Amino acid sequence: MHVRRIGILETAAADPDRLALWEVFKQRLNELGHNEGAGIGLSFRWADGRTERLAAAAAELVGLKVDVLVTAGTPAAAAASCATSTIPIVMATGVGLGTQLTKGSEQRNANVTGISDLPPGVSEKRLQLLRDAVSSSALAILADRGNPSSPLALRETEAAAQLLGVSVKDYWIETASGFAAALAAMRSDGVAGFVMAPGALFFAERKQLAALAIEHRLASITARREYAEAGCLMAYGSPIRDNYLQAAGYVSQILRGVKPNELVMAEPATFDFVVNLKSAAALGLALPQSLFAGAEKI
Repeated sequence: MHVRRIGILETAAADPDRLALWEVFKQRLNELGHNEGAGIGLSFRWADGRTERLAAAAAELVGLKVDVLVTAGTPAAAAASCATSTIPIVMATGVGLGTQLTKGSEQRNANVTGISDLPPGVSEKRLQLLRDAVSSSALAILADRGNPSSPLALRETEAAAQLLGVSVKDYWIETASGFAAALAAMRSDGVAGFVMAPGALFFAERKQLAALAIEHRLASITARREYAEAGCLMAYGSPIRDNYLQAAGYVSQILRGVKPNELVMAEPATFDFVVNLKSAAALGLALPQSLFAGAEKI
């Protein structure tokens, strides 16, 4: 029996929440007729938040002659794209258009498809929610130098700041060890809160980031509800579980002969807005009632 092999290149660590998402992916593949161990094999490579590991991990998966590469996090997608121009790459999470995964601002590489997590308008919405929560014009963005999508998130957030009449200062980290210094610098600079750029490194360290934000009395808004569940103040973004369901559908089509460039690079269609009331109390914030329109309170 010929086994079709799927390579999984993951920026984050294999924590229980991340493993649960890959179980969602495998279950959906099974529903689509692709059963692990019965014609399908999965090979995982985890970077544990260390983006410098991704290039070698991507090369290993290409060396295994996988039929499809599935990536989580823009750094993983970028590493996979550098490692191969022929093996289909499906982004489960990350940002495609506007990064080096494309040949221009609107044309993606022929072997790359999947779900792109930074649709137009979402950066402005996050910044607006943060401004309304803290009633301050001194805000920040926390970005990851190892993530190719961070400059795009920064540009969009700075453009939104001009529209909203606020100032945004950027703070960059290279590894998780830089979080404490970055948030301490925000506090020292008089920043009231920060937007967290999307990124698998941040997702992996969301509990540490939430604790540091409370320690330094900084409001935060992030891309996934899991951050708010971990203690960040707010989250506005698409349900991450949906990405893994969609990614499995893309893989199924590719295994059945569809070319990656025949599949639309999808954008999220639904968004969660989650507010952590315990974190608001810890920060001493009296959030305006208008903020809660459409919000889920936890």
